[in-house]
Amino acid sequence: MVVRKRKKSRKLRGSRTHAWGSVGQHRKSGSKGGVGAVGFMKHKWTWTVKYYPDWYGKHGFTRAPVIQVKINGINVSELNEVVHELAARGEIEKQGDLYEIDLGVLGVNKLLGRGKIDLPVKVRVAYATERAIKKVEEAGGEVILTSKEEETQN
Repeated sequence: MVVRKRKKSRKLRGSRTHAWGSVGQHRKSGSKGGVGAVGFMKHKWTWTVKYYPDWYGKHGFTRAPVIQVKINGINVSELNEVVHELAARGEIEKQGDLYEIDLGVLGVNKLLGRGKIDLPVKVRVAYATERAIKKVEEAGGEVILTSKEEETQN
C-alpha cells in the first residue's frame, strides 16, 4: 500500500465540503461535542480527569480584603535607629526626656521585639508583642495599644 505523503486537506482545496458530505457534517458545534464546558461530566470526562482534575468541588474560601488586617511591623532595634531621624524631620515630639511616637501615622501597626532599645519612648501602636512591650518599659518608656482602646470604646 502506498503511503500518503501529503495531508488530505491539501488535495481538497477548492471543494466546498472537503469530502465530508453536504448536510452539516464536520460543520457546527455538534462535531466537536458541544461548545464551552459541555460534556465535562459525560463524553469529555477523560479530558477533565487528565487536564483539569480540580474542576469540580469546593476550593476554599478567600476572606474579603476589607476584613483582613495586613500586619506592617517594626522591630524595637529599628525604632531605636530611626528616633533621632524622625525627631529631626519633626514627625515625632519630645516631651521631657520621652520621645512620643505614633506608629499608626507612620504606617506601622505592630511593634516587634527583636533587638535592643536604649531610648525612653512613648509608643502608640495598634499591636505589640510582649517582648517588645517589656523592652520598651525596661528602657524607661511605655507602649499604648490603640486596638485595646477601640475595644473599650465599642
